Amino acid sequence: MANTTFCDLKEKEIINICDGARLGCICDLEIDDCTGQICSIVVPGPTRFLGIIKNSEELVIPFCKIQKIGDDVILVDISTSIIK
Repeated sequence: MANTTFCDLKEKEIINICDGARLGCICDLEIDDCTGQICSIVVPGPTRFLGIIKNSEELVIPFCKIQKIGDDVILVDISTSIIK
């Protein structure tokens, strides 16, 4: 992932390999202050009511759960019970 910017990451869609669900795109990162390493990626929570009203909760995905970062998508492996 050399020379990848936050803007590049924000444009990639997050896909859960456990169930194929599209989780959205990255809206934020959690970074360790001491090491500068990314600890987790943050994705907006699922929408409610026909996709119009957004849930105020966010889905925080630990960086260790990222399986692959591709050109267009980021594949993560998280339990479906965490999402719901």
